[in-house]
Amino acid sequence: MFEAVEELLSEHAVLEERLADPAVHGDQGEARRLSKRYAELTPITAAYRAWRQTGEDIETARELAADDPDFYAEIKQLEQHRDQLTEDLRLLLVPRDPNDDKDVLLEVKAGEGGEESALFAGDLLRMYLRYAEKVGWRTEIIDANESDLGGYKDVQVSVKARGGSPEPGQGVWARLKYEGGVHRVQRVPATESQGRIHTSAAGVLVTPEAEEVEIEINANDLRIDVYRSSGPGGQSVNTTDSAVRITHLPTGIISSCQNQKSQLQNKEQAMRILRSRILAAAQEEADQEASDARRSQVRTVDRSERIRTYNYPENRISDHRTGFKAYNLDQVLGGELDPIIQSAIDADATARLEAAAQNG
Repeated sequence: MFEAVEELLSEHAVLEERLADPAVHGDQGEARRLSKRYAELTPITAAYRAWRQTGEDIETARELAADDPDFYAEIKQLEQHRDQLTEDLRLLLVPRDPNDDKDVLLEVKAGEGGEESALFAGDLLRMYLRYAEKVGWRTEIIDANESDLGGYKDVQVSVKARGGSPEPGQGVWARLKYEGGVHRVQRVPATESQGRIHTSAAGVLVTPEAEEVEIEINANDLRIDVYRSSGPGGQSVNTTDSAVRITHLPTGIISSCQNQKSQLQNKEQAMRILRSRILAAAQEEADQEASDARRSQVRTVDRSERIRTYNYPENRISDHRTGFKAYNLDQVLGGELDPIIQSAIDADATARLEAAAQNG
């Protein structure tokens, strides 16, 4: 059933031998590449060995059952265990998103609903910051445009993993990529005096952070505008032309930053955002020509899709893509996002398995 895994086992053994050679670690880039691939293959080899060993145990139990019928019960348990291992191994063999280990830039934008939407955007920002803190990621607010009542019209955050390469499936992009889309809230707004429930929305955009080496940007393709910062507080706000807006002329993609202390810092952050947006746009274009399996994944994270509803009166959270529903909205807003994220990961994996089966 899993003949192709034998090649992966051989590759895993070769990698293990190479990583044990001190000379390999003289080239840090090569060592990181080998370590990353080794980490990807380790759970596959472990699952395959467990699957194969369970098959051997079943055969042994059948031989013993010929003399002792009590072993038939053990056979049934082993077969159930092997079925689970088979499913686990199938999931591990689904091709991984090459960006799964990347850090991300996350943007929350107020949408329909005016000031209430901006307040909800602030709630979403705090939810993501708390989740990042729980899993041990580092966050940095790159740029923010606050509203009059303390919400956010637009806020951009860098989310980075700590230390070396994360475990497979535990990278920042691997878990946050499903958050992109329209988030809807149903609650009594702070601005509502009659106690009526309103519906508003905020948008979340998640892009893998691009390294400079991944995206070549010709300086002649950029239009850089500087302007006076706007927003609450700060000695330099509204006094100097420190805000920066960069337009990538070939694509029309725009990024801006105004929250840093100097024009140079704002330019650096705006370029950081621009690189990631250009990379994301290029990948989306490539996705249009990808296989059915890949397109199903793209639909899962479609940013134009209303993905989730936060219902305050019922303390209910609902994900419209996966059917996930729970009545612990207060905990979710406090950063308990893992169950809802896992539902998206599972739905995505199932869709890709089905697509792979259809394609033979």
